Amino acid sequence: MGMTAATSRRGFLKSAGAFVLATYLPFDPAPAQVEHGPPPAAPQPNTFISIADDGTVTVQIKHLEMGQGVATGLCTIVAEELDADWAQMRFAFAPANGKLYNNLFFGPLQGTGESNSTSNSWMQLRRAAAAMRAMLVAAASAAWGTAPEAIEVRGGRIVDRAGGRSVGFGEVAVAAARLPVPEQPVLKDVRAFTLIGRQDLRRLDVADKTNGKAVYTLDMRQPGQLFATVQRSPRFGGKLASFDAEAARKVRGVIDVLAVPMGIAVIASNSWAAIKGQKAISAQWDFSAAENRSTDQIMTDFKAAAATATLKAAERGDVAAGFADATKTIEFEFEFPYLAHAPLEPLATVIQRRAGGEIELWTASQSQSLDQYAVAGIMGVPPARVIINTLLAGGSFGRRSDPLSDYVVEAAEVLKAYGGDKPILVFRTRENDFEAGLFRPMSYHKARVGIGAAGEITAWDHVVVSKSITKGTAYAPHTIHDGLDVTTVSGLIDHPYTAPNFRTLAYQSDEQVTVTWWRSVAHSHTAHVVEVMIDALAHLAKVDPVAYRTRLIEKDPRLVATMKLAAEKSDWGRPLGKGRGRGIAVHASHRSMFAVVAEVKVERGLVKVERIVVAVDCGIPINPDNIRAQFEGGTGFMLSAVLRNRITLKDGEIEQRNFDAYEPTRIHEMPEVEVHVMQSTAAPGGVGEPGVICVGPAIVNAIHDATGEWRTRLPLKAELEQRDGDIVPGVVLTHQGRQ
Repeated sequence: MGMTAATSRRGFLKSAGAFVLATYLPFDPAPAQVEHGPPPAAPQPNTFISIADDGTVTVQIKHLEMGQGVATGLCTIVAEELDADWAQMRFAFAPANGKLYNNLFFGPLQGTGESNSTSNSWMQLRRAAAAMRAMLVAAASAAWGTAPEAIEVRGGRIVDRAGGRSVGFGEVAVAAARLPVPEQPVLKDVRAFTLIGRQDLRRLDVADKTNGKAVYTLDMRQPGQLFATVQRSPRFGGKLASFDAEAARKVRGVIDVLAVPMGIAVIASNSWAAIKGQKAISAQWDFSAAENRSTDQIMTDFKAAAATATLKAAERGDVAAGFADATKTIEFEFEFPYLAHAPLEPLATVIQRRAGGEIELWTASQSQSLDQYAVAGIMGVPPARVIINTLLAGGSFGRRSDPLSDYVVEAAEVLKAYGGDKPILVFRTRENDFEAGLFRPMSYHKARVGIGAAGEITAWDHVVVSKSITKGTAYAPHTIHDGLDVTTVSGLIDHPYTAPNFRTLAYQSDEQVTVTWWRSVAHSHTAHVVEVMIDALAHLAKVDPVAYRTRLIEKDPRLVATMKLAAEKSDWGRPLGKGRGRGIAVHASHRSMFAVVAEVKVERGLVKVERIVVAVDCGIPINPDNIRAQFEGGTGFMLSAVLRNRITLKDGEIEQRNFDAYEPTRIHEMPEVEVHVMQSTAAPGGVGEPGVICVGPAIVNAIHDATGEWRTRLPLKAELEQRDGDIVPGVVLTHQGRQ
């Protein structure tokens, strides 16, 4: 049982006889400290867990559940340390309160991202549950007059080994709540885990999602609720000049039509009237300062800008000397398109002004603290007076964590313009969602790499052009240094391969197309470039790609072991036959290590991905089945981006507005996917974002294995449309000339 309309913060606190454990982990941004244990500070109030009279255990989840399984994972951690029975476990979303529920990697901010929900909660929840377990034992010990050492907890019951007595958690919860909280509770030895690592734990949210009980934002209905949509400029940066709402006002159910900062809002008594009213508006836009270019022109401008790049992202050794020592050199150019997140649930927010002046929202908030501050600024109230009820999300892939909180800002502006105290569901159609932008940034890479006689990398010179995601946002002071947004180059400047002479320059473009993080942020293009370049170097050195990578990452035994497992399980080295190829890609990010082997068939220029084999070392595997699901789903998510999907502009206007032109991966296109989860005692890492990173480069490397051609422009469909005969944009060079 998961989060439904009947499970609320208020209900959580009102549970009869509820035992609420208070713990607080002071923030320290050092990941090592968070992963390996908090500082020895006395626990302070911060509610995470409650036990009701009937023994059910409810965990307050401070992160957004958007399909990635975090609610189940965090409940597993608690159940393990508590020795609860899995049938007892429930979850509820924590309120928006950065002081109590901050993400330990985000400082004082509450939010979900970077695949760190498990990592930052691991020790926090283990300590909370271990302390609760000790207090339950102490309460039973006092009631029975039995030494705590003679008591054990198993399967959700507290057992007196000598006397044969047992009680459920709920029977001693009230007494336990009166006891002091242990400052240093004893944690389980990982070898004693019985729930963590189990293959058969059912997810807590699946049943309600299947039977229709789960509540999403678009399901919300409040007494007197209104509905609103917003028409915005068809070009980024366009300004509203004037509009005629006469026809819109004649639509049955339309209540009002108002100008708001992002466009024109239609307020209606139902969603259909709001949609029809929006379509009936006649608007005139001023495009004099808008983005009026097509994407082809923007990419052409990117290539020109690369020659002027001066932002130094990384530099070590002497690149010029390294190239002088090289016996062979390759130079590739890569192009990556804008990509939409396209979660199946379009963005929406219910917003209401309460009688006491509070602003209350119901939405799938991924950045609760930023959303609070954004709404507070618009509505003129303190952030503490903005109440956010977090709901389940029908996908996100980074879209709901926009640093500018665009969709909740839109809701606040609509409420501000309309006034009143009725709740308003401000929603977007699929077309509205695409037109609102905030895509993965388009990017251009130019990489030149030299190798010596033994195949070692002697020099790597790299230029990347892309737009900053965080410029002008609250994140900018933390991510932009000397003009460079580090989220543009992550995964490139910290790649795992030995390259003593290495330089990366960047150019931050300024097109008006709005951008934000997309699943794995820069890694979706930077790691792609690195892995294709490494494969090309292996072939240039005439060394097997797995053996070549092993040489360059031998100092990282976990990564080597992960790669070798993927190779072994994929039957690496076994011939596949004419027109078929096998490729590998390896990466380390989000505190995890993973490798993907792709098998493809290429026939008449068309690519069919037939098999994907994944090996992942994500530390202690909390829920192995969910880890597999993340990589299986990540494969499906990324496959359409590799093969065909892109967002293009023609004269500044988006050409893809729905799934007919931005088609998700179809069932018949899905390859066979095998995911091998490695056993580990390292602290848990992330799997949501890593699930997509290596899919693209593994496919491109497999295509080369099958055809001898390098494909350096995504999606692959775009390159096929642009290619002239057999000319391939990536050109292999030697010091003597073209090869």
